[in-house]
Amino acid sequence: MTVGTRPRARRATAPASRFTGNPVYASGAASVALRPALESPRRPARVLAAFPLAVYLEVRSETEPHVIAVVTGKATRLPNAVVLSEPLDGFSAGDDGWVGDGSIEIGGHREHLGIQVRRWWDPAPRLGPADPVRLSRALTLLEEIRAASPRRPGLDPAGAPGLLADGCRAGSLIDSVTAAERLIGLGPGLTPSGDDMLAGLLVALRHLGLAADVPRAVWLADWLAATVTYDARTRTTPISATLLHCAARGEASQEVLGVLRGVAGHQPLEPAAHRLLRLGHTSGADMAWGVHTGLSAVLSQGALLPHSAVLSHGECS
Repeated sequence: MTVGTRPRARRATAPASRFTGNPVYASGAASVALRPALESPRRPARVLAAFPLAVYLEVRSETEPHVIAVVTGKATRLPNAVVLSEPLDGFSAGDDGWVGDGSIEIGGHREHLGIQVRRWWDPAPRLGPADPVRLSRALTLLEEIRAASPRRPGLDPAGAPGLLADGCRAGSLIDSVTAAERLIGLGPGLTPSGDDMLAGLLVALRHLGLAADVPRAVWLADWLAATVTYDARTRTTPISATLLHCAARGEASQEVLGVLRGVAGHQPLEPAAHRLLRLGHTSGADMAWGVHTGLSAVLSQGALLPHSAVLSHGECS
């Protein structure tokens, strides 16, 4: 056993000598989605992007999430995030890092940050039962909020998004999967609009389908999840690929989860929807589109709308 542990110790301590910045140590609260990566043996990583409120770290791993967002409390708490109370300064794309053994290290020219995970939080909490009448009212309110907002999705809803929405409401697997394939990686930015739309849809189908006891919606979420994650790493950005994998498991940011809780009647919907819509340039509007589409599909597939409304979208059995 002694022979087996010595090489690991040398690999773990050697990288610190390459970090030239002043050492800073902090504790953080991590998403439970990151537990496999953080509790594995230490692996090398690199900084993909660095901002005042967030540093995105890519871990050399075949498992997901392979991108970790180290964020301050003022940033969006993504489902793959470790949240710190300290500010993030002195890092840039290309900096070295290490992840594993319960900690994260990031080394820049001005800073060397060591993070120890002390607490965990759940990015996919169960909603509990949801009343169909409340869900129907929430759909109408969400439509009104989105229509009144100046924030618009980054893609034309009449294109591939419209085909996806129609396929989901009709319960058509082939139409839904075909449209989803067209959306992966579509649009500019760290998280393209097509991916944000898919992420919002996936978490809404899964959580609201479970809350309303609509197995067909969860079944559709499973198929769409398999579709969008199959080759996400080769079709979109590393950050967005990881977020799609998270959404496939029902994991989402606090802003998206807040809207889902509002839809289910566990908190006010209107302020939660406005918080989501304010995210990024179009990300919030894209994810709100996905949540709205998922809610509409759950109501349609579960026959929770009047029978004539369900038939107008096509048979779902």
